[in-house]
Amino acid sequence: MLNLVLFGPPGAGKGTQAEFLIESYGLNHLSTGDLLRNEIAASTPLGMEAKRYMDNGELVPDSVVIGMIKNKLEAQTDAAGFIFDGFPRTVAQAEALDQLLNENGTPVSGMLSLEVVKEELVARLLNRGKTSGRSDDQDDSVIENRINVYNEKTLPLKNYYAAQNKHFGINGMGSIEEIAARLKEAIKAL
Repeated sequence: MLNLVLFGPPGAGKGTQAEFLIESYGLNHLSTGDLLRNEIAASTPLGMEAKRYMDNGELVPDSVVIGMIKNKLEAQTDAAGFIFDGFPRTVAQAEALDQLLNENGTPVSGMLSLEVVKEELVARLLNRGKTSGRSDDQDDSVIENRINVYNEKTLPLKNYYAAQNKHFGINGMGSIEEIAARLKEAIKAL
């Protein structure tokens, strides 16, 4: 089973490349944002617990998110693998994910980290903001802050996966096809 953690700052092209990986390797896309919305819409016990936190403006605890991921994995035992998108975001979440996957004998294969220079990220996000209508993609200072927060928060995760020889930095500059080819090369090395 191929389990990939897809990482990168805002504007790095994670969504675009996730689609390529899903198509190329038959992987299931596991987005924690989608999971939360689906569980709440289905009024599952975990969804209702998450909703209580969200309604109070609080972060959903890791245990609830891990429970949702566990349910998704158990519901898709025939999957060729998963792309984890938006999770883990902290070392504690990475450890919880490792524990869950190792219990099933399907550990994380690798963390693919799209690396793009800051100026390019800002340009991509501003361009996306023109067509998406997302307010957080239209303001330089908001974009700069998002990138800075990402860099501060993810360094420990990169180190966590590097210590397991599972971190693969991927040059995220160039055409979609060039970046996809680099991802394919990294996956061959897993």
